[in-house]
Amino acid sequence: MGPQHRRLQCDRDGRGPLSRSGSPGHHRCAFISKSACSSIADISTLGFGVAANFSRMTLAFASALMTGVAVLVLLASAVWGALALWYCLEPRPYANGIAALLWPIFCLVLLVSYWRGWRLRAALAYALGMALLLLWWGTIVPSNARDWTPDVARNLHGDLEGDSLTLTNLRNFDWRSETDFTPHWETRRYDLSKLQSVDLIADYWMGEAIAHILVSYGFSDGQYLVWSTEVRKHEGQSFSVVAGFFKQSELVILAGDERDFLRLRTNVRKEDLRIYRVMLPVAIARAVLLHYVDEANKLAIHPRWYNTLTTNCTTVVFDVTRMVETGIPLDWRVLFSGYFPNYAYDHQALDQSLPFDILLEKAKFSQRGQAADSLPSAEFSRAIRAGVPGIPQN
Repeated sequence: MGPQHRRLQCDRDGRGPLSRSGSPGHHRCAFISKSACSSIADISTLGFGVAANFSRMTLAFASALMTGVAVLVLLASAVWGALALWYCLEPRPYANGIAALLWPIFCLVLLVSYWRGWRLRAALAYALGMALLLLWWGTIVPSNARDWTPDVARNLHGDLEGDSLTLTNLRNFDWRSETDFTPHWETRRYDLSKLQSVDLIADYWMGEAIAHILVSYGFSDGQYLVWSTEVRKHEGQSFSVVAGFFKQSELVILAGDERDFLRLRTNVRKEDLRIYRVMLPVAIARAVLLHYVDEANKLAIHPRWYNTLTTNCTTVVFDVTRMVETGIPLDWRVLFSGYFPNYAYDHQALDQSLPFDILLEKAKFSQRGQAADSLPSAEFSRAIRAGVPGIPQN
C-alpha cells in the first residue's frame, strides 16, 4: 500500500469522518490524524477553561465592586451622620459630641463585620441604624418663631393690586457698624408700570469663587428695590459653610433700600461689590419680581431651611428666573456663585459690548459706594452705577 493509501481511511473503515458525495456508490475519503484530534480536544478544553476563568473573574469583579460600594456608603454615612448629630442634637456639648463619636464607631463595626463575611447581619444592622437616624432627622423642622438677629427679625410680605405693589416689613437700616445701627422696617408702595431695569449685584466676601448675589429693580421715578436671599441667623449664631448643610438656619428673603443692603457691604464690611445691568424685557422683569414676592409670602407661612448647596442666594435667583424663562440651562457656576455673572454673560443676559474681563472691572463699585457714604438713597444709587456699561448715565 502506497503512502497515500496508508494516510487515508475510507469511510467504510468506520474510522475518521465520512464525507459522501451526492452520487450513489461513491465515497469521498477523509482523514484526521490522532495528533489533530488531540489538538481539537485541547482547544475545546482550553475554550472551556477560558470561559470558566472569565466567569470567575466576572464574579470576583462584581464582588469587589459590591464591597467597594458598601465601603463608600458606610464611610459617607459615617461622616454625614456624625456631622448631623454634632450640629443638630441637643443638649450640647455632651449629647451631640458623644453621639457624633458613637455613630462612626457603629459604622466601623459594621464594616469589619461585612469584611468578615457577616454581610446579611451587617446590612440589616445598617438599615435599622440608618432608618432611626433618618427618622430623627425628619423631626427637625424649620420655624419662623426663633430669637432672630435684628436684621432678619421680620418676614417680608407683599400685596399686589393692579400695578400697585405694597411691601410690608421692607428693611431700611442705617448702619454705623455691624453691631451699631438704627433699625427701620417700613411699608412702601411701588408702581410696576414704572419698572424699567434689573441689576445683578455680586458681593465677593470669600474669594472669587463665592459671592452673595442680590437683585435690584429700578423704577423710572428713581427708586430702587433690592432683594437678598440670606441665612436667617439666630442670636449668637455665626455663619458656617459646613453647618449650612445641616439644618442650622432657616432661609429668609429680604427686600429693602439699596443704601441699607449695599452700603452695609461697601462701607461697613469693606467687601468687593460689582453691579451688572441685566438685559431683560420689562414684562419678564416684572414676572420675576412678582415671583420673588410670591416666594417671600410663602416663606412667611411655610419656613424652609437654608442649604449651602441647594437653597442659597444664587440657587433661589436661578430657580425664580427659571419659573419665568423655562429652558435656562443648569451650570456649575450656579453653585460657585462668584462665577454666576460670567454665566449670565455667556447667555447674553448682560451687556455684550465689552469682553467680560473688562466689563467685570467696570462693574466694581465699592470705592464709589464709600465715596457716597453720606448721600441720600437716590443719589447713592446713582453714584454706584456711574460708568457701568449698559446703564444709562444721567
